[in-house]
Amino acid sequence: MIDQNRSEDPIRRKIEALGTTLSLPTVRKALGVLEGAHASGKRSGSDDVMDIRVYEAGDEARQIDWKTSARVGRPMVVLRERPSTSRAWLLLDVGREMTATCPSGERAYQIAANALCMFAALSLRRGDEVSVVFADSASITRMPFNGGFAQFERTLDQALERDWSNPRNIDALLEYARRIRDREALVVLATDEHALQERHIEAIRRIARTHPMVLIDVATINPFGDERFTHVRDGNGPRRVPAFLRNRTTAEEVRTHREYVAAAMRRELNRCGSTMIRSGSSERMFGEFVHMVSMALARSSRNRLPSPAHTSLGGRP
Repeated sequence: MIDQNRSEDPIRRKIEALGTTLSLPTVRKALGVLEGAHASGKRSGSDDVMDIRVYEAGDEARQIDWKTSARVGRPMVVLRERPSTSRAWLLLDVGREMTATCPSGERAYQIAANALCMFAALSLRRGDEVSVVFADSASITRMPFNGGFAQFERTLDQALERDWSNPRNIDALLEYARRIRDREALVVLATDEHALQERHIEAIRRIARTHPMVLIDVATINPFGDERFTHVRDGNGPRRVPAFLRNRTTAEEVRTHREYVAAAMRRELNRCGSTMIRSGSSERMFGEFVHMVSMALARSSRNRLPSPAHTSLGGRP
């Protein structure tokens, strides 16, 4: 069950503050950089060109036409006819595995939900249409959303007051994402670090060819090493992890393996133009999100710097 005082969660208040304090051009630019990084060759809007001009602060990176920019020698934005709003699809794994405990003491689904709120706050600020999709082995449910961030929070938290008895179905979520027709849509998939296997990489590649994609990877506790949790149970059943297995050597082996798998997944996602943020607490996930947005803005600013051939020295070209 979701805590009754969820609205007083300090992380949620940080998320809300982030969405309201960032200027609209900054929000557009941050999301635009993320959306412009995916592997799709599709430009924003249709093929009908409305205007061509020099790239300016606040423009979305996906509006840059690289062929025109190369020909002119500076970043150029090609404005095409496009829908008045964008879309964001927030996909959440709600299998019983997501009730696992994380290093912060939170449940995995709570951290995942807070991470989705981070993307929702910016998407709603930009005026996007936001849809949330929940999936386990029993069903897939889409919840279209229209309203402000506070209403989004209430809708999300009410949906998470559910019977967490069905196992996950990550394959169904990936297939749902692949079938999203709007190629302008941002796809954010939230699950834990155990859900995705090597066989899922090809499905992610197919999604990333047509959609900008972000993976939220929630880290759960190390069952062999975290001494704060004296009784650790198997996430798929009532069995407890035997005490004699909980030692420093086993814990280190598990930690090393998880870090290796996470690094490999991040590399694969980067290769297909997708982004991954990973943490075992809402606090650190928020920090990772802010860092990701800051890096996106920094890359955008560097791309706007004029090349040496176009730099004026002493008032002369």
